Amino acid sequence: MTDPNLGRLTTVPPRDVWPHEALNFTPWLLANVDVLSELLGMDLVLEVAEHPVGGFSLDLLGRDLSDDSVVIVENQLDASDHGHLGQILTYAAGTNPTTIVWINTGFRPEHRAALDWLNEHTGPETRFFGVEIEVVRIGESAPAPNFKIAVEPNDWEKQVKAGTAAGASEVAKLYSDFWEQFRARVVSEHPDWTNQKTSNRGNWYGLPTGLSAASLDSTFTRQGLAVQLNFGGPDPSINTARFEALHERRQQFEQALGEQPVWDDLAGRKSARVSFTSEFSDVTDVDQWAEMIAWLLDQHVRFRRAIQAAGGLGSLS
Repeated sequence: MTDPNLGRLTTVPPRDVWPHEALNFTPWLLANVDVLSELLGMDLVLEVAEHPVGGFSLDLLGRDLSDDSVVIVENQLDASDHGHLGQILTYAAGTNPTTIVWINTGFRPEHRAALDWLNEHTGPETRFFGVEIEVVRIGESAPAPNFKIAVEPNDWEKQVKAGTAAGASEVAKLYSDFWEQFRARVVSEHPDWTNQKTSNRGNWYGLPTGLSAASLDSTFTRQGLAVQLNFGGPDPSINTARFEALHERRQQFEQALGEQPVWDDLAGRKSARVSFTSEFSDVTDVDQWAEMIAWLLDQHVRFRRAIQAAGGLGSLS
């Protein structure tokens, strides 16, 4: 037998790739959010860099599409220090996030312990992640990011807390169970649709579309269970422009969808959406969950097909 020809995996100093944190690393992460999204098991959208919080600037502000919760990210091209720990707590107080991510080249034991303590003692709707930056290459290949999770929340423990917390409603638990079944079906049958590893306790669940600030949402409305293509980015003018551009192609869109949705520009609000509502009433109809989830999956397939027939969301003005 001949020995296999194998290369050597070597590490590359992160500053050889990104010399400056604000000028190089933060813009790169903003443009390559999928690296962080896959690592954390979320459908992240990062929308703002250097977001002002008082007299300071948060590196990245975004949201988790599954529940539209706020995500903040603080970057550091050095080992963790007390200053950045204080900064992330200041930014959290100023933005009210659900997910707080601290990225650096290595966590000191005391800072790792601090994040673990925060995950243990904060409420069930707050989670702290510590991510370590690593860059690797094989031989003379191009360097590649190989980020690692150093600290993560104990989701099971948080779910137990949420289920036993005073005031936790039975309906919230039904939503959580329903969306977990829906998420499991999506992951099994359409794994390219989401990176989510957990469900949520609200009345809706969002999936990414591949375009920042546009999501495909499954939601229990007052009219019934619905699927909505939601243009909900931070800039109302962009949301309106994308909605109107798609509306101009409504013939191709509706033909591929196979039914006529509701086109709602949500006048006076910053978002706009295209939606279709089912005859299913609400989440308390547990016996109909299987039919509800089958309907949702079918609608998501139809909406994605209609989006492509209209030229894709990336082609919208």
